[in-house]
Amino acid sequence: MNSTRKKAAPTRILIIYTGGTVGMVMDDATGALKPIGFKEIRDNIPEIVKLGYEVEVHAFNPPMDSSDMHPEVWIELAGIIEKNYHDHDGFVILHGSDTMAFTASALSFLLENLSKPVVLTGSQLPIGEIRTDAKENIITALEIAAARKAGKALVPEVCIYFDYQLFRGNRSKKYNAEKFEAFYSMNYPPLAEAGITIKYQRQYILKHPEEALKVHRKMDPAVSVLKIFPGITPATVEAVLATPGTRAVIMETFGSGNATTAAWFIASLRAAIKKGLIIVDITQCDGGAVELGRYETSRHLKEMGVVSGHDMTFETALAKLMWLLAQKHSKARLRELLETSLRGELTNA
Repeated sequence: MNSTRKKAAPTRILIIYTGGTVGMVMDDATGALKPIGFKEIRDNIPEIVKLGYEVEVHAFNPPMDSSDMHPEVWIELAGIIEKNYHDHDGFVILHGSDTMAFTASALSFLLENLSKPVVLTGSQLPIGEIRTDAKENIITALEIAAARKAGKALVPEVCIYFDYQLFRGNRSKKYNAEKFEAFYSMNYPPLAEAGITIKYQRQYILKHPEEALKVHRKMDPAVSVLKIFPGITPATVEAVLATPGTRAVIMETFGSGNATTAAWFIASLRAAIKKGLIIVDITQCDGGAVELGRYETSRHLKEMGVVSGHDMTFETALAKLMWLLAQKHSKARLRELLETSLRGELTNA
């Protein structure tokens, strides 16, 4: 007796091309790099066809340099993913490397209950260069976005793929402007490493959510940054704390959260918090975590109500604050959520 087997539907991937070095060519007139469209990228990577996926493209027109990235674009990207979510198995975002970690962090909060891969990648050399890293990054990012087991995505989260390693997006940081291995994740292991095969570290990957995707559409950029340094003056601190419209300040401190114990400094922070300002303490170090109260130099910060950023990166602290400030939380609840891991962005104490 003859039987027929239903042919499996092809894997569908949406590439969102925002711009960046990955799509740059040299301008003969000026000698500077300028953006091109996705057609040229596709023409330079004929291997994409061999993957056997149905690949669709949403290209920004015109492409944008990642230095121009801002919260409205993050919200636009989340909307594009929401619109195409049920028709695609995964998403690859081609993005400039300079602000890639910011975008990945923001999307991790905007895309709540994400159950499909959103892989950001780019390159250090333009697609047309002989030694470009763009080809491998794009091809492997597509494979990761398509990877499934038992009908479920292997990596149901926002991540960054660069130079043979896959990192959680909100744990990533660009640390090198010249090497191909431009990103690292000091406080969290890679989610996968690509060699002859792609080896997934499933114990480090977020679990599939039980609820449906929820896309947030608001971010509040009312955030300022206070970077502590030896010799910082009262005028500098006051200028940041009193910035008009500021609702929260990210304070980058020494080591495990330490700062000067000068009386004027403590008084300035205490007065700002009393007026309702949220102050989040993160370390200037790329690795390690804030431990308020561990040393005398951070005990005062803890007592006055400075919020610990634990081991969040600067990029993630910024994105998380902008996202939380846009919601109708009480101050107490907002402080609680800042110190709680919501998307795997920090290691709970």
